[in-house]
Amino acid sequence: MPAAWERLVRLYAPLVASWVRRGGVAEQDVVDVVQDVFSAVFGNFKRFRKERRSDTFRGWLATISRNKVNDHFRRRTDEPCAPGGTEASLRIQQILDPHPPFEPQEGDEDILLDGLLRTALEAIRGEFHERTWKAFWGTVVEGRAAADVAADLEMKPGTVRVAKSRVLLRLRRELGDVPDDFPSDE
Repeated sequence: MPAAWERLVRLYAPLVASWVRRGGVAEQDVVDVVQDVFSAVFGNFKRFRKERRSDTFRGWLATISRNKVNDHFRRRTDEPCAPGGTEASLRIQQILDPHPPFEPQEGDEDILLDGLLRTALEAIRGEFHERTWKAFWGTVVEGRAAADVAADLEMKPGTVRVAKSRVLLRLRRELGDVPDDFPSDE
């Protein structure tokens, strides 16, 4: 369990942090809110259900992130505001550090999702034979027809499609979009 939890946090922390920033949380509070998100995920993990095709772990995680951002701002309204506030602090920070903290821009989530997928693919890569991986890579990443990949790898097209399905199922499991007890053809 600790290794799986560590892998989940490593995969999703950058994406959760981007959602938290996009929610307007100040940079100095992002780590605390991200920690709140993962604490809620840990405490409620058994409640996640994939009852509809549209139910995904990433969607569930985004909902928790949104709720924790809202909780953060609710707590902030109960705290007294010091004179000068955040604006004065930000001006001082800009003088001290001419490179402001990362501000999410349009398309940043795509970059983070690419990183998430790359990390997940690296994590599962060693679980497959070289030909299985090449069949998956050729059809999914390179977008080639199964027949063309099959010819290059001296395989049958059906075998290439099975290899692709196996790797995709494992990738979905790694990303939490398919439960571990989901039936497979193995």
